[in-house]
This record gives sequence, C-alpha cells and structure tokens, in this order.
Amino acid sequence: MKKKKQKTQPKQKNDDKPVTLGDMLNADLLKQLKDQKQQLKDAEEKKQLEEEERKREERRLREKNKSFEELLNESPMDWKKFK
Repeated sequence: MKKKKQKTQPKQKNDDKPVTLGDMLNADLLKQLKDQKQQLKDAEEKKQLEEEERKREERRLREKNKSFEELLNESPMDWKKFK
C-alpha cells in the first residue's frame, strides 16, 4: 500500500502585528531614507536658526537707528510728571 503524501502548507506567522512598510523595504533602502530624513531635519533646523539670527540683527539695527523722539515715545515713564 502506498503512503499518502502529506501536503506541506507554508508556515504562516501567527503574529498579531500587521506588516509594516519598514518590514517590506530593503535594509539599505531603509537606511538611505533615514539618512535623508535626518539631513532634511538638519537643514530645517539650520534654516530656522538663520532666520532667527536675521530677525535679531534686524531688530538690533532698527533699535540702533531710532531717533530721540521714538525712544522718548517708547519710554514707559510719564515725562509730564517731571516738568
């Protein structure tokens, strides 16, 4: 009598975790994407720092070039009391 061949079923993972995009991507490609993300993040931070520095310099120059009248008007003191 012939023995029956058992059909081998492919083993499936019984993990409850869904398959993510990171699992599907090649490790090298994933590394490249992460590096590019870090570069973009660094560039954005550098851009923000430059913008803050530009605004600070602009404020400093504006303050430096104010006339006496503008400074007097911005003063919190009430100069009428001291007349």
